[in-house]
Formats: sequence, structure tokens, C-alpha cells
Amino acid sequence: MTGAAPPGGAPTALAKRLAESVLWTRVRLQRAVAAPASRPAAGPPTDVLRSRAEWVAAVAQCRRLRLPLHHDRPKNWDALGAVALLLERLGTGASVLDAGSARYSPVLPWLRLFGLTDLVGNNLEFGADVRRDGVLFRYGDITATDFPDGRFDAVTCMSVIEHGVPLEPFLAESARIVRPGGLLVVSTDYDQDPPDTSGRTAYGQPVHIFSPVEIKELVALAERHGLRLLGDLELAHPERPVRWKRVGVDYTFIRLAFVRD
Repeated sequence: MTGAAPPGGAPTALAKRLAESVLWTRVRLQRAVAAPASRPAAGPPTDVLRSRAEWVAAVAQCRRLRLPLHHDRPKNWDALGAVALLLERLGTGASVLDAGSARYSPVLPWLRLFGLTDLVGNNLEFGADVRRDGVLFRYGDITATDFPDGRFDAVTCMSVIEHGVPLEPFLAESARIVRPGGLLVVSTDYDQDPPDTSGRTAYGQPVHIFSPVEIKELVALAERHGLRLLGDLELAHPERPVRWKRVGVDYTFIRLAFVRD
């Protein structure tokens, strides 16, 4: 994957820097007081967001655990599911890469609050290395990193692959840098009957919402690279509980978890 259009211009960049500062200040101060009293409840490793009630429940659980919320409330659903799975399967000693990360997105801050210390985020938008409360953010292409084989216990990639990421190189690279028995957790925009997104763009790429056929193809491609799906692939959803206001479409999210054979 080459090139990444910095989204939003100067006002958006300023808002992101502010959100990042507030988030990591809170994480640092909160860690100094106490870790979360309990871990998030683990649900199905692979799941589809079926209703508004499900992401509302995820937000409520984040509040009970005193986890800083993502401003886009439905995104707390997939992040919480990913974090719950990693904690359940790997524990607090795990090393985790958040591929295509943003410094204000929730997975790495939440893992840090639960006591994980070997945490890295990479993104083509990053410049010089930056550390936030011990978490390393560095420039990197999620389809061709410079990490050694088996470097991580888990890779997460949340709401990224729909933005023009070549899937086979991404899956091949994830399989290379995750140790055998480690995890890959991916979330993306999805709909059982995707709405028309013709002519709509975001982050320098056409808006894309994955269909059931495309999700099945992704799962099959992952398996060819030694990444086996965890759980059942349920693709139906009675509601479209996510609204992307800027591009005017309704859809949902899917979260896919894989184990490295």
C-alpha cells in the first residue's frame, strides 16, 4: 500500500492532535491510580454488529470499565470486542501491533490501561517515532513492514482495510509477523446488501462497504496464508446501525478474528 491521503486538512489535524493529547493524558493519569477493576466480557471472536442496541451496550460497558470512549460511538463495539478477545486468549503479557493505527483510536490505550507494555501502532501518515505512555507509534505500511517474523502475539486492524488496502499483501504480512498461535483481529465496514457508494470518496479512496461475498473471499484468502477463522461467520443483521454522516450511507461493522496456524 503506497501513499496515504491525510484526511480533513488543517482543522481536522488540529482536532486529532487535541483528541490525542486528552486521551493519553487521561491514560497516564488513570494508570497512576488503578487498572480497570475488571476485564471486558468476551463475546464471539467473529461477529457482526446487528443493532444499535449492541453498540449502545458496548459504550455502556466501556463506561463501567472507565475506558475512554471513541468519539464515533459505534466504533467502541468492534474495539471492545478485539480487546476482550486479546485479553482472554493472550493475557497482559502479549505484544500487539495496531496496524493502520491512529494515535487517538482506542485499542492501544485500552490495552495499556489493562497493563500491556509491548504495544506498537503503525500508519503511513506517521512521521518520526512518537511514544505515548510507553506505546510506540511509527511510520509503516501494513502490507510490508520491517518487523521480524513472528514479532507479535497479535495484530489488530480496525476500520482500515476498506480504505483501499490490498488484501492479499496485508494478510500475508500479518501472517508473517504474528507468531504461530497468535491472533489477527480485523474490523471493517460491511452490509448484507451494501448501499450504493458510487462517486463517494473518503481518505483519498472510493468509499467501500464489504459484501457477504467479499467477506467470504477474505476469509478464504486468509486461510490460504495460514490464518484460520475463529468462531462462526454470521453475516445477517436486521438493522443498519451505523451512519457515516459525511458520505451519507448506512451500514454496519463486522469483526473477524483469525488464529495463526
